[in-house]
Amino acid sequence: MSKTDFTDLDGKVLRTFLIILEENSVSKAADRLGVTQSAISHTLAKLRQVLSDPLFVRSGQGLTPTERALSLKEPVQQVLDGMRALTDDRPFDPLSEEISIQIATNDMPRELIFPPLLRALRAEGVRLRLGFIPSGVPDPDLLRSDRCQLMLTPLPPDGPDIFQKRVLISPLMIFFDAARRNPPDSWQSYCETEHVEVRFADGRSSRAVMRGVDQSQIMPPTVTLPHFNAIPSFVKGSDLISTDTLLMKQGPLAALDCAPLPFDCEPVSIYTVWHQRSTNDPAHRWLRDRIEAVAAALQDESP
Repeated sequence: MSKTDFTDLDGKVLRTFLIILEENSVSKAADRLGVTQSAISHTLAKLRQVLSDPLFVRSGQGLTPTERALSLKEPVQQVLDGMRALTDDRPFDPLSEEISIQIATNDMPRELIFPPLLRALRAEGVRLRLGFIPSGVPDPDLLRSDRCQLMLTPLPPDGPDIFQKRVLISPLMIFFDAARRNPPDSWQSYCETEHVEVRFADGRSSRAVMRGVDQSQIMPPTVTLPHFNAIPSFVKGSDLISTDTLLMKQGPLAALDCAPLPFDCEPVSIYTVWHQRSTNDPAHRWLRDRIEAVAAALQDESP
């Protein structure tokens, strides 16, 4: 019989278990949680004792979960969701609590929305901790697994447990170096122009936001990049172009010239996206409202 009572498994212990399961590494789990490796090892030892299973075994440079550990993933997540639900109607004072959130987003929303948000909240005395992971074309499992608690994306994932709200809308533009060239002035010339494109880690392209056009006619990209911040280095001083939202002019692509597309294309919407477990949490609602306010001001400033 275990010497440790199951009530020793508090929310922090369970969350640590899920992160070890995701990372397959004590050191990476410690980095995500901002604690020491010895703290993670201590928590893992407690879990092993309570559950009477090794849970993870050493494999090369990482850990491999046992069948028992894999079977616990969904039940543990459900327990954490239930614990989170206990706070749905609790009083919330942003000045008396530290708010920590992990956000999946790409360069533009990250750089335009969150620096001014953080500055404003710090000036008010709010303790906010932000962590970011690249969203690419986002997968709803990022939210379901609680690897992030919020997304900002033009391509919101679907699911009955996934909620979204549009916070920004922006037309697509051609970004180029006016010292080197004029922008394409027709659909045909656009299709024949060499361009730079962002391709995410899962292989999908940023061109996914271009809707209502036959993309098969567009020349394959000359340069593919992992993120938007790298675009100016390739476009500046060249004949290359990039197609991105006008909002990029206020952020990663500020150094480039821009012009409207010479054909009709739907504008791009940016959404906040979250899991149903966060819908009624007062801290999460408050933070979503503050993000929406920053986004609205950004929209008003858009050229």
